[in-house]
Amino acid sequence: MFGKKILVIDDTVLMQKIIADILRSENYNVLVAGSGEEGLLKVAQEKPDLVILDISLPGIDGFEVCKILRDNESNNLMPIIMITSHGDEEDKLKGLELGADDYIVKPFNPRELLSRVRNTLKRIDRNRLANPLTGLHGNLEIQAELIRRLTKNEIFSLIYTDLDNFKAYNDIYGFACGDSVIKLTADIITDNVDLYGSGDDFLGHIGGDDFIIITTPECVDDICKAIISDFDRKILSMYTEKDRENGYIISADRNGDVHKYPIITISIAVISNEHRYFENHTKVAEAAAEVKMRAKAIPGSVYVKET
Repeated sequence: MFGKKILVIDDTVLMQKIIADILRSENYNVLVAGSGEEGLLKVAQEKPDLVILDISLPGIDGFEVCKILRDNESNNLMPIIMITSHGDEEDKLKGLELGADDYIVKPFNPRELLSRVRNTLKRIDRNRLANPLTGLHGNLEIQAELIRRLTKNEIFSLIYTDLDNFKAYNDIYGFACGDSVIKLTADIITDNVDLYGSGDDFLGHIGGDDFIIITTPECVDDICKAIISDFDRKILSMYTEKDRENGYIISADRNGDVHKYPIITISIAVISNEHRYFENHTKVAEAAAEVKMRAKAIPGSVYVKET
């Protein structure tokens, strides 16, 4: 968190100094603004990592500043902590409704301020790393988790899932329906890992229609069977009645040739370090990709373990 840039918007010089001194003691880079207008200008110029915003400001107040910031999509991931006076419950609720991430009540102690700042920044950083469509861990976090488990010599199994015939579906039904299929897949995976996993499992969304689960070897069979059962049943809701009855969709390629594409299925590859050694996370990914190719060569929804 060191070096994060924080903008304090408060019209009271004393309060600016108190907050700035507390934050600088933890090596945060602190900027200050004395009005809402100046604060908005500094957000545009400096692109802070977090804004601490007093509600009571001359000119446009903190509520309006918060609204203006949230109306600009480029600021969606910039966290805002609002400062309220003691007992102003309505102010807290209004700030949260306008998009504030947290609030702090005056008077406050340094430990509370630092805790709220630190926790908010951590939460936002996690959100930035997550896949924006599903909210699951993204590639950097997947890599870090594999490195962590390999370094600690933990025994684990990696489940790598991929959808069959998804591209044809996406081309015919459109990207919005395609995104719905991806979200459905993420929900199915999450639900069944919750039900049949070890309790210390890791879920990641590599991108597109590719997902991974890191779990313990004894949980693999139950997780994979449940995912396949749920997927084959629920994916039918993503098709029109006609396509469901046919069991396929029809699409023409660039040459005008017509092809029939079956209902989407899910192929699952499973590898483990239980009986083999992986030098690094790259070797894990290579092994999973090899087993996935074998799984995808088999028609229908299947899971295949490395041999």
